[in-house]
Amino acid sequence: MHYIGRFAPSPSGPLHFGSLVTALGSYLQAKSCRGKWLVRIEDIDPPREVKGASSLILKTLEALNLYWDDTVLYQSSCSERYRTVLKTLIDKQQAYYCDCTRQRIQNLTNGIYDNFCRERHLSINNKQQVAIRLKQNHPIFQFKDQIRGLQTVEKASAQEDFIIHRKDGLFAYNLVVVLDDHEQGITEIVRGADLLPVTAKQISLYQLLGFSVPSYSHLPLVLDKNGNKLSKQNHASPIDLNNFKALTVQALQFLGQYVPEDWQDATQKQLLDWAIQHWQIDNVPKQNSQLSTDIR
Repeated sequence: MHYIGRFAPSPSGPLHFGSLVTALGSYLQAKSCRGKWLVRIEDIDPPREVKGASSLILKTLEALNLYWDDTVLYQSSCSERYRTVLKTLIDKQQAYYCDCTRQRIQNLTNGIYDNFCRERHLSINNKQQVAIRLKQNHPIFQFKDQIRGLQTVEKASAQEDFIIHRKDGLFAYNLVVVLDDHEQGITEIVRGADLLPVTAKQISLYQLLGFSVPSYSHLPLVLDKNGNKLSKQNHASPIDLNNFKALTVQALQFLGQYVPEDWQDATQKQLLDWAIQHWQIDNVPKQNSQLSTDIR
């Protein structure tokens, strides 16, 4: 099977160093396998979006010489496809409506949903704010990560009926990421380790829908000086395009890759070509870590 990988940022702000690590890791894995590298803009959460962020993200990738194959997919253009799948799951009684409040769920053990609405058979009208949950009849208790090895999932979490459509009318990430990765033919998902906890849920949805399950490789997270994930929500600084080659080298080192001593003499394209030829996913660290220098 021909390799197809992807980078799927949300347009909630410009790319930062943590984004660069994910983009670079997924790009190098795809290109070292002589495969395609796709870009998807996950713009399904309008309240969190920053105006102009989508185009800025793409311009930043181009400036970094991280060129994608095929057309960029915008999730905001896929609503009809998502709705069709939701209707099918409801019609087949593989999903159900849930009107439980966030406070009720937070009061449960570990905040894991107790499947309370599964047998209530709620009937709804257009004015009601209800979520849609997947009936978890085929839980995943273990899966293999290409970087971190065998992952074991806590039983209650694996068996939880999880949300696939939110009360506010927005599609849930766990639904659309599976639908779009299948639609784009993704064979391996290389992404940040912050998404490890939801991977088993996504695998169970792949299997329910009869889709081929891709392999998974979760990259280490970049932590700030306080030990928190570097993120847009934590006000991480945008990538400095006046210093992008040095940042690329730092991202390679963060990913456990060897960098030639004369990298300063190379162009960005030459540096990436060298990195593709020498990429070793087995050298990627399994643990999240702080940067040796402070990039906020």
